[in-house]
Amino acid sequence: MESIFHEKQEGSLCAQHCLNNLLQGEYFSPVELSSIAHQLDEEERMRMAEGGVTSEDYRTFLQQPSGNMDDSGFFSIQVISNALKVWGLDLILFNSPEYQRLRIDPINERSFICNYKEHWFTVRKLGKQWFNLNSLLTGPELISDTYLALFLAQLQQEGYSIFVVKGDLPDCEADQLLQMIRVQQMHRPKLIGEELAQLKDPRSQKTDLERALETNDGPGMLDEDEENLQKALALSRHEIDMEDEEADLRRAIQLSMQGSSRNVSQDTPQTSGTNLSSEELRKRREAYFENQQQQRQQADLPGPVSHPRERPPTSSEALGSDLGDAMSEEDMLQVAVSMSLETVRNNLETEGEK
Repeated sequence: MESIFHEKQEGSLCAQHCLNNLLQGEYFSPVELSSIAHQLDEEERMRMAEGGVTSEDYRTFLQQPSGNMDDSGFFSIQVISNALKVWGLDLILFNSPEYQRLRIDPINERSFICNYKEHWFTVRKLGKQWFNLNSLLTGPELISDTYLALFLAQLQQEGYSIFVVKGDLPDCEADQLLQMIRVQQMHRPKLIGEELAQLKDPRSQKTDLERALETNDGPGMLDEDEENLQKALALSRHEIDMEDEEADLRRAIQLSMQGSSRNVSQDTPQTSGTNLSSEELRKRREAYFENQQQQRQQADLPGPVSHPRERPPTSSEALGSDLGDAMSEEDMLQVAVSMSLETVRNNLETEGEK
């Protein structure tokens, strides 16, 4: 691509850019094209003078501006055609019925000049590949052979006038180099206006940066970000689950202590609230099981009866002996659940005996 000559738009000098991109070199300047335009204007004036310099048509012609150029740098098709005649090149209207009857495949041509609303640009074959050398683009645009006919048809639908360049174009370095190699283009060149707008708009620069990251190193970085996000979500869910477990643990302990306070004998001292200390909980359990033992002795229940201190330790005694300030909440939950099951089982046995 670096070997391809490509003039970018300056002012309204698209005709100059079109010719130089076609010929692949700085062959024409605005001064030279202006000279051709003035020559054409003089030829037209001389033809109009043939009808009489005093005629109304001649006076009207003199008052009108030049049709071959203007102060902005625009040049007419007559100027371009005369400039190409210096190189032995001719222009044929691609849209004309005469040329269409020839049924020439566009791929067999060498170059085209396109015009729409006073803008000119070149489409040329270099080596074995076609390129759109529009001066409004930031660089040459590669056009595949299969897309060339569709590209020209699209231009026709948009109102472009297309001219076929006939004759031998001058040799150029790009044509010789591209005869031996083929180029590939990953991204279409942008319009110059788009590039300037993106340079002025920070949001567009950020979008381009993100697109570049996605195209090149983006997938890996996105995978890493996604992995970190998943870890953060997992950690958050874990923290929520821990909070839920702690809440369930506190509710289970409170319910266990509330259930035991309802079943103990009335002579057991009561405390306000449900947040009992480990010592108070141990005393309640001991009083409860001593009361249960006395009830069994009075009812002459079968089975060995021993003093609570002489029998094997129960889960309630384990709670009284092992429960301490350093006990974890998980251990407290297990003990509380065991105590609740014991309480329910003892209540069922008592009701059955009645």
